[in-house]
Amino acid sequence: MPEPHAYERFTRLFLQHEPEILRAVMVIVPERADARDIVQETAVTLWKHFEQYDPTRPFVNWALGYARIQMRRFLRSGARRATLTERAAVLLEQAQDERVADKEKRDAALRECLDQLPAHSRDVLTGYYFDEYTVEQLAQSQGRSVEAIYKILQRLRAALLDCITLKLSRA
Repeated sequence: MPEPHAYERFTRLFLQHEPEILRAVMVIVPERADARDIVQETAVTLWKHFEQYDPTRPFVNWALGYARIQMRRFLRSGARRATLTERAAVLLEQAQDERVADKEKRDAALRECLDQLPAHSRDVLTGYYFDEYTVEQLAQSQGRSVEAIYKILQRLRAALLDCITLKLSRA
C-alpha cells in the first residue's frame, strides 16, 4: 500500500485526469452508468498499485492501461450485455493509443520549441499560461503596454505552431 502522503498526490492526479479516463471508457462502454462503474474500479486498482507508478511518465497513460483491463473484464462478464465485441474494443483501443502517441509527439515538439525561445518570451508564456497572470499583470511586470503583450502572445502562438508543425513533418 502506498505511503499516506501519496494519497493526496494520487487524488490530485486522478481527479485531474478522470474526465479523460471516463471519455476513453465511454468509447468502449457507451452506457454512462457502466462507464462510471469501470472508472471507479479503475481508481481502486490504481490506488492499490500507485507505488508502482513512475512519476516521470504520463499518469493518464498509466491509468488508461488499468482502465482497459477493467473494460475487458466488463465486456467478458455475463452480468451485463456488452455493446461491443472484444475485437472491436481492441481496435478502438489501438486507435486511442495512436491518438495518445500523436499527442505525446506534439507535446515533445512543443517542449523543444519552447526551449528554443528566448528567456523573455518563455517568461511571458509561463506567466500567462502557467502562472495565470492576466495580460494587464504581465504588461505591468514586463513594463509594456497591454496591446504589446497581446501582440507578443499572438506572435509566440504563431511561432510555436509553425515550429511544432515543422518538427512533426520531419518526424
